[in-house]
Amino acid sequence: MTTGAIPPKLLALAWPLVLGNLLQTVYNLADMFWVGRVSAEAVAAVSLMFPLSWMFVSTAMGITAATIALVSQYVGAGNDRMADRVVAQTILLTLAVSTVLAAIGLAFRRPLLWLIGARDQVFVEALAYIEVIFLALPLTFLFFAFRSSLQGAGDTKTAMWLVFVSAGINVVLDPFFILGWGPFPAMGTRGAAIATFISRGLATVAGIYILLDGGFGVRLRIGDLVPDLSIQKQLVDVGYPATIDGWARSFAAVAMAGFVARFGAAPTAAYGIGVRLMSVTWAVSGAVGQATATGVGQNLGAKTPDRAAAVARTATAATMVFIFAVAAALVAFPAQAIRLFVADPAVIAEGVVFLRITAPFWALFAGVMVVQGALRGAGNTKAAMALSFLSRWVFRVPVAIVLAFSWTLTLPGTGVTIGALDWGIEGIWWAYSFGMAVSFVVAVAWFRRGTWREGVIEDESGEDRSPRDDRTAAGGSETDFVDD
Repeated sequence: MTTGAIPPKLLALAWPLVLGNLLQTVYNLADMFWVGRVSAEAVAAVSLMFPLSWMFVSTAMGITAATIALVSQYVGAGNDRMADRVVAQTILLTLAVSTVLAAIGLAFRRPLLWLIGARDQVFVEALAYIEVIFLALPLTFLFFAFRSSLQGAGDTKTAMWLVFVSAGINVVLDPFFILGWGPFPAMGTRGAAIATFISRGLATVAGIYILLDGGFGVRLRIGDLVPDLSIQKQLVDVGYPATIDGWARSFAAVAMAGFVARFGAAPTAAYGIGVRLMSVTWAVSGAVGQATATGVGQNLGAKTPDRAAAVARTATAATMVFIFAVAAALVAFPAQAIRLFVADPAVIAEGVVFLRITAPFWALFAGVMVVQGALRGAGNTKAAMALSFLSRWVFRVPVAIVLAFSWTLTLPGTGVTIGALDWGIEGIWWAYSFGMAVSFVVAVAWFRRGTWREGVIEDESGEDRSPRDDRTAAGGSETDFVDD
């Protein structure tokens, strides 16, 4: 990504990430499709679990955002040995953090479900699902570590193929475990979680083997699996804003899901399906943002900040055009899209309203996600975190409270009374649209300031800078790596 024409290289780097992220959404879409054959309560339960499980997964994304920034910048600077060390320390950190989070999640699973509004049969179905998902957290974290390590080095294709195989296994297993096909008992939402657990486990084992092999850009060296406090500190320093960023997004999603749950099962189910469809666009824009992070990181490591900015601009414009076309198709055929997942007329009607209000703004939020990717690649994870806080906790959640519910408040000492507009569930949909539009304006203004142009690595003259050291002997070639 440091030389040559930007669009073809960005496309070559981005398309495996886009396809991999789209395949990753197959996990959620397949679960929703088959769970929709069980009951509306089961659909609502899985819908509520999406933001809650994401709250924990976002921690992995924070750690691995630091991995992408460090590995890409070390590779851009020619310091491959330090890139390998970052990979090993990422593995150690993700294992430790995921184990702790899984234990906390299992210990407090019931209060968490009650807090986000799960009640009655929805609570039962959600509990069965989330218990297994928490057990899968270490596997999820390790796979994120694997993918970000290769991505920072410029290899986005290997992880894509693993996601393809893993998603395929999940799709095949879902009907057997959820509906009880063949010799298996019908396990409903728990069956969906078990299928996800198995497919993620297989992908994680394969990913670790690939890192140990070392022929794909970076290598996991057993001798490096000793805690290195300096690298761990750097991972935490760069990664904690991205983790807080993920938590901000997750808590906001939990809050919004809680708001929606108060309007009943049908809006909750429609919300879950609508968010799954929206997640397809997130998968694309998030993947391009990841590719942008690699391009920006490598160019900052190579001391070419103007080219880094050009990578970000090209990626943002192309992504917005593509997402606008996808959203336009959903606005034109909203009922058909919702009907793919559920046959309940009330859910379909509410889903149509959701798509018609929010989809026209998806392209703007796609632009925000790509800009955030550029900032993370530069190691400026605090700016990306700030954008997430603004877009959700300033421009979305408070707006939803004002638009959706009925309340009044008299300001002390003034006699002035303010109140909500009481638009009902549509107020929540409009809050999403408002947040997307305003956050795009802020993201563009922030990027244009150019304060992200400094990298986060230092020139360590004592390090071995031979380009590929012994990785060429492990099965890769320098030419192959550069082409990737």
